[in-house]
This record gives sequence, structure tokens and C-alpha cells, in this order.
Amino acid sequence: MISQLANLNWISVSLAFVVYFLLGALWFTLLFSKQYKISLGRENETLQNNAPIFIVGPAICSLVITIVSAVLIYALNIHHLADALEFALVIGIGYLFANTVNIAINPNIPRPILYGIITGTYHLLGILIVSIILITMK
Repeated sequence: MISQLANLNWISVSLAFVVYFLLGALWFTLLFSKQYKISLGRENETLQNNAPIFIVGPAICSLVITIVSAVLIYALNIHHLADALEFALVIGIGYLFANTVNIAINPNIPRPILYGIITGTYHLLGILIVSIILITMK
């Protein structure tokens, strides 16, 4: 599968990554900022999330998810939008959403289900958008 990296449409991968990453920035700072803070038990605080790790870390993770999705779409020979949406739902729910909820269930997250829903839904929507971009520009 690694050899398939050369066959990827890197323009579509780049665009999908940028959209996924920007969705995250909007999701957690604008659209669901209040709910996100509540899920962390920090609703009355200003989150100190402007350090480089809070920008570079999610960017790298979004890039990896986007590249791996592109490799899988290529390896699974997905060519149609309906198949790409099915792929995104399987990956989004089966891995991204489920893993996010699993990570949230720990003593350091005061509202793990809320956190899991907010963050898991972001990843589900993100992988749907990534898959649509990758398949339409394939």
C-alpha cells in the first residue's frame, strides 16, 4: 500500500487536508467552543490553546488521516460517490468516532460523552468531507 503514495492525486489530498484542518479550527473555536469547554469542565475559562502543539499536532493528525484515507480509497478501488460516502461512514463511525469516545472515557475528561459527541462528530464530518474531495478529484 505504501507504494500507492506515488499514485495519489496530491492536489486532492492537500485540499482535503486543508478543509479538514480548517473545519477543526472552526469547530472547536467558533461553532462548538462553549460545548467543548463544558465537556472539559472549563466552561468559565479561556482555553490556552495557542501554543504550537495545539496547532501543529492536529494538523499532523489531520494530514495522516487524509493520506491514509486516500491510500485506502485507492486500494479499495473506490470510484463512486456513494461508495466514498459508505467508506467515510464505516471509517468515521468505526474508527474515528468510536476511538474518540474511548479516549474521552477517562478520569481527566469530566463530561466524556459530551466530549466524545463533539469531537467524534467533528471527525465523522471531517472524514465525509475528505472522502468527497478525494473521490471527486480522483
